[in-house]
Amino acid sequence: MTARTFVAVETTTTCFHHTDRETGRACTRCGRPACAECLHDAPVGSHCWECIRAARPPLRQRARRWNATVGPLATKAIVAANVLVFLFTMSDPTLERRLALSAPSVHGGDWWRLVTSGFVHYGLLHIAFNMLLLWQFGTMLEPAIGRVRFVALYLAALLCGSFGAVWLSPHALTAGASGAVFGLVGAAAVGLRQRGISVWDTGVGGLLLINLVLTFAIPNISVGGHVGGLLGGTAVGALMLDTRPGRTNVAVSLLVAVAVAALALYGGLWAAARTA
Repeated sequence: MTARTFVAVETTTTCFHHTDRETGRACTRCGRPACAECLHDAPVGSHCWECIRAARPPLRQRARRWNATVGPLATKAIVAANVLVFLFTMSDPTLERRLALSAPSVHGGDWWRLVTSGFVHYGLLHIAFNMLLLWQFGTMLEPAIGRVRFVALYLAALLCGSFGAVWLSPHALTAGASGAVFGLVGAAAVGLRQRGISVWDTGVGGLLLINLVLTFAIPNISVGGHVGGLLGGTAVGALMLDTRPGRTNVAVSLLVAVAVAALALYGGLWAAARTA
């Protein structure tokens, strides 16, 4: 029998991406040699970054998945905006007066106060109460009507509240998200009623009634802001949350909300000019 000798021949490979780097590893999915920087741990073995990227779901599918797990994003954003404005006004007290609502300021050209006043608050208790209700009813309404329509509903209620405040209290310095929040409560109430659910059994009716009583009973509360926001939000919410056959479609209800917001903005400008 003839003896044979086998000699191992060492082969050197380089990374498929970093061609100047030698490696003894390979992607367990595609088999290409790859360096440690290009490989990432997988449930079985290690995969290169190109295989990981190719295995990702399409962008639209990832967006739908993110949208389903992120929660009430619009509500979170509005709460965050209110908190940020509150912190800014705490650090600069003059900013509060520059953003709050009054008819002479609006007539003088500061039309944006009709919007910014809804993000200004007088003290910690003021913003805490408004944000608590905004969160409670935002998490109820936003999943039902969608983010875009929720923002439109909120803006319409805010501007209707500003219109009411300028009309009934033109020379007061008005601020707060109360008008917009009243609109959300009104929208929730009418939405529950449309579904055959008692607003009194859910507590929404009692909450609304108590806040209306406080609006008229406590001095220095903007009656026009609260009532205007309530009427605007209830009207828009009734359209958006209608579940009856042949109900208004999403696009039309969104356009109506935008139209209500635009009319309220014009009404605020008109009321400011009327009282100047």
